[in-house]
Amino acid sequence: MSLEIRQVKDKDALRQFVQFSIDIYEGNEFFVPPLVYDEIATLSRDKNPAFEHCDAAYFLAYREEKIVGRIAVMINHKANNVWSEKNARFGFVDFIDDPEVADVLFYEAENWARFRGMEKMHGPMGFTDFDYEGLLVDGFDQIGTMQTIYNYPYYVDHIERLGYKKDQDWYEFLIKIPKEIPERFVRVAEIVKKRFRLNVVKLESKKDVWPYAHEIFELLNRSYKDLYGFVPLSKAQIDYYVNMYIPMLRLNFLSLVLREEDNRLVGVGIGLPSLAKALQKSGGKFLPTGWYHLYRALKGNDNKVLDLLLIGVDPEYQGKGVNALIFSQFIPEAIRLGFEYAESNPELAVNNKVQSMWDDLEARHHKTRRAFIKDL
Repeated sequence: MSLEIRQVKDKDALRQFVQFSIDIYEGNEFFVPPLVYDEIATLSRDKNPAFEHCDAAYFLAYREEKIVGRIAVMINHKANNVWSEKNARFGFVDFIDDPEVADVLFYEAENWARFRGMEKMHGPMGFTDFDYEGLLVDGFDQIGTMQTIYNYPYYVDHIERLGYKKDQDWYEFLIKIPKEIPERFVRVAEIVKKRFRLNVVKLESKKDVWPYAHEIFELLNRSYKDLYGFVPLSKAQIDYYVNMYIPMLRLNFLSLVLREEDNRLVGVGIGLPSLAKALQKSGGKFLPTGWYHLYRALKGNDNKVLDLLLIGVDPEYQGKGVNALIFSQFIPEAIRLGFEYAESNPELAVNNKVQSMWDDLEARHHKTRRAFIKDL
């Protein structure tokens, strides 16, 4: 049967591009669908400010007029300038278990990148570090999260067959919420608070967050600037993410650490009740009933899993115990609200300093994901 590749050129095709990533996992108990509306916005030139410094193309593979695969290819010119590279990125990739389909998708994406002077193909990555990145290579029997990729094991085989090599791994941890806050966290938090004259802000309402909203992302720019592949967010991108994420926050799991002398934000921790099962029930759609499942997951009392979305510490204070201040707020709240487990976001395998945060907790490395790279 003939195979045809078509570039996505209109909104209908873009919606099909996003929907295919949900349809291919129908019946899979571990896959967590994205919110379709948000995914379309991410991929839309007129909505995502990353297109200020990015180019992209999206391709669909058809067999007998049925979609059997998809791939996005992107060039982040800002990232290439920061890291002195000529890399293209592949991402948003899904395909049936068929070598011909995988071959034609990557052939098209690589040609697109090669024609534009790129020397390597790198991925799976998104436009920014706040998009999906890293192919799942271990942990296929674990439910995904709203922030990460789930993929079938055969994706790894096909991508390696096409000449892609490991570039970097990330680890994810499942952490059991303790019955009480570990003594070390209490002791270190008090020492750090006094020694560096820091305060943890108590926010009473959502309106109290907005004065700090942009400063949070500016802190993340400083905190992550030396991490693998990170590119600082522009003002337009910060505005975009502020409007996307701040309304979702639950104040119990927003920790802001300020320096007393000038109220400068030097640490932030953000957690969120897991939306994985709610997204599964909604099928990635907000309407007609998806909103109810999401609201219940965020506000209800029967959610037992907390997603640790991110922790950022100003470079001046890294390695000085600021994390203990953040956890001294998170852990008592998680205990009080009946959470049983927390799930970490992906952490670079080489970042032992970050992984040491779990030393005093019962934590299990349960997923690994990988970025691949190939010379073009």
